Amino acid sequence: MNADFFTEVRACLCTSDVDEKLRLTHKISALTREGGVTFSKFGKVLPVDANGHPVKPVLVGATQVPKRGFSTIEGRAIMMHAIAHIEFNAINLALDAVQRFPDMPNSFYTDWLSVADEEAYHFELIRTHLRFLGADYGDYPAHNGLWEMAEKTAHDALERMVLVPRVLEARGLDVTPGIQKKLRQAGDKHAATILDIIFADEVTHVEIGTRWFHYLCAQQGKQPEETFFALLKQYFPRGSYGPYNIKAREDAGFSAGEIQRLLGEK
Repeated sequence: MNADFFTEVRACLCTSDVDEKLRLTHKISALTREGGVTFSKFGKVLPVDANGHPVKPVLVGATQVPKRGFSTIEGRAIMMHAIAHIEFNAINLALDAVQRFPDMPNSFYTDWLSVADEEAYHFELIRTHLRFLGADYGDYPAHNGLWEMAEKTAHDALERMVLVPRVLEARGLDVTPGIQKKLRQAGDKHAATILDIIFADEVTHVEIGTRWFHYLCAQQGKQPEETFFALLKQYFPRGSYGPYNIKAREDAGFSAGEIQRLLGEK
C-alpha cells in the first residue's frame, strides 16, 4: 500500500529529533521518486510553529549569536554551526511549503520535497565537518531569522516564493563565494569544497522559487517584476543589500530587468 504523501511530510515536519528528521526526509523523498506515495488528500495544514525544532541550539536574537571567524578553529566552528542552522531551517521551510499551500500542481509539492531532501544532505555535510572541528549542531546559540520570514509569509504562497527563495536564499548566493575565499585563505579547503556543492544546489532551489513565483503571478494576473519589487519594498523598506552575485542570480531565473533594478538600489 502506498504511503499518503502529505501525512508523511507533516510527520517529518513535526519531528524535533534531528537524526529522525533527516531519516524521514530521505525516506519520503525516496518513496516519492519511486512512485510509492499517493496525493489523494491534501489534509489539514499544520500551524506555522509546528516545525519540529530540537531543544538545542538555543535561539537568541541576531545580535546575541557568538562571533564568527576564520583565523581560529572555534571561529570556523561557529561559522559552520551558523550554516548548519540555516540548512536545518531550510529543511523545515521546504517541508512547510509542501504542506501549507493547497490547490497547487503535484509538481509544486515534489519540487519542494526534493529541495528538503537536498537541504538535509547539505546539513549532513556541514555537520560532519563541524564534528571534525570538534563541535556539533546545538553547541552554540543560533538565531531564527529565516523561520521568522516563513511565519510572515504563511498566509500566501506567492509571498513565500518571493521572500524565502528569491530574497533570503538568493542572498546566500551573493555571500557564499566570499566565505569560501576566506575559508581557503584560512587553510580550510574542505569546508570551501562543501560550500561548492551547496552553492550549486542552492542556485537550483532559488530557480524553483522563481519558477513557482512566475506560475502564481500568471495565475493571479500579476506582473512578476513589479510584484517582486512591491513585496521587497513592503518587507524590506530600507531596501535590499548588495553586492549581488549577478551570474548566480541570472542562473536562478532573475530577469535582466530585476537585476538592473537591484543594482540601482545599491
